[in-house]
Amino acid sequence: MELLKGARIGLVGHQPSVNSTLDHAVNLLNNHPSVRLTTVFGPQHGIWGETQDNMIEWRSYRDPRTGLPFFSLYGETRKPTPEMLEEVDTIVIDLQDVGARYYTYIYTMALTMEACAELGKKVIVLDRPNPIDGIHIEGPMLDPAFKSFVGLYPLPARPGMTIGELALYFNQECGISCDLAVIPMENWDREMYFEDTGFPWVIPSPNMPAITTAAVYPGMCLFEATNVSEARGTTLPFELTGAPWVKDPHQFAERMGEFSLPGVTFRPLYFTPTFHKWKDQLIGGVQTHVTDRKLFKPFLTSLALVVAYRESGGLDFKWKDPPYEYEYDLLPFDILAGSDRTRLQVESGASLAEIENSWKPGLKEFRKIRQGYLLY
Repeated sequence: MELLKGARIGLVGHQPSVNSTLDHAVNLLNNHPSVRLTTVFGPQHGIWGETQDNMIEWRSYRDPRTGLPFFSLYGETRKPTPEMLEEVDTIVIDLQDVGARYYTYIYTMALTMEACAELGKKVIVLDRPNPIDGIHIEGPMLDPAFKSFVGLYPLPARPGMTIGELALYFNQECGISCDLAVIPMENWDREMYFEDTGFPWVIPSPNMPAITTAAVYPGMCLFEATNVSEARGTTLPFELTGAPWVKDPHQFAERMGEFSLPGVTFRPLYFTPTFHKWKDQLIGGVQTHVTDRKLFKPFLTSLALVVAYRESGGLDFKWKDPPYEYEYDLLPFDILAGSDRTRLQVESGASLAEIENSWKPGLKEFRKIRQGYLLY
C-alpha cells in the first residue's frame, strides 16, 4: 500500500478483483485507513457481472453501498474521460484476463493507460495469472489495418502472457508511455493453469464459467463471427458448438476426427440454446474435449470446426455481418482472426497445415519481442 499513500485512487476492477479469501478490491481499498479510493471503473459486463451477453452496454452510476461513482468503460466511452479522472491521481488496474487476444479487458487496460498518459496520472497494474499458462502462443498476428476493440495491438490469438506483461508490452512496444508500475505475482510459474494456483476461480465474464472454457476460448471465440452457435444459452459456452443443419452429430464428430488434431477429441450431441443463436431450437454439434493441454491448439482446432461446419452447411453457413464490438465496416470474423487472410484461406480450400504455416513468421518475430516483457 506504500505506492498508494497520499494519493487519490481510481480502481479498474470487476468480479475477479478479489484476494485469496474473496474480499473484493473495492472494499479492501475503500476500508483501508491509508488509502483514499475516490472512483471505480468497470469493463465489459460491469463491475459485478451485470450484463450477460456481448455488446450489451451498461451505464455509469453512483454505488449506493460506498457512495462512490462507478464509471462504465463499456458504453458511451471505452476510455476514461478527463472528467472521470478528475478526482484521481493514481489508477489501480486489477483485471483477470483469460489469455486470448480478443478478450476486451486488456484493451480496457490499454485505453485507461492511454488516458493516464495524456493526463499525467500514474498507473499500477496488479498482475494476475494467465489461466491457460504463460508458455504456449498460437494463431495469426493482428494486422493493424484490422484493429478494433477486440484487437488494438499486434498480438497472436494466444499470446501466452500475463496481463501485467501485456501492460509492459503495450506501454513500451505500442507507444502508450504512461507512468506504469506492474506489481508481479509471487510463486507463479509459466506452466501453471489457473487451478494449479490453489485460488478460487471467479468468473471474469458470464460465459467464462470454468478453466475448461478458457482453454478453448482462444479459438472458439471465432464462432461469435458465424451463425454457428458457440453455445451461449447453455451451461457449456464455447465448449459446445452446433448448428441446425447438423442432422447427424455422430457423422460430424467422425469428420472432426479425420483432421487428427492434437490433444483433443469430439463428442457428438444435440442441444437447445435458451438464448442467443438458435434460441429454443434443437441443434446438432459436438463438445470439444481437451485431452492434453500441452498439445492442444485451440485456434487450429476451431478453424477445423469452422471448415467442417462450412462443409456441412453449404449455403446455410454464414459469416456474420458487422457491427461487432464497435466495428461497423470490417467483418467480425476478420477482426477476430486479425485480418481477412484466414477467412480467405478457408474459402479457398487451403489445408490446415498451410494455414498454420502462414502464421509462423509472425509468431517467430513476436516470440523474440515478447521475451523482453516476460516477468516470470
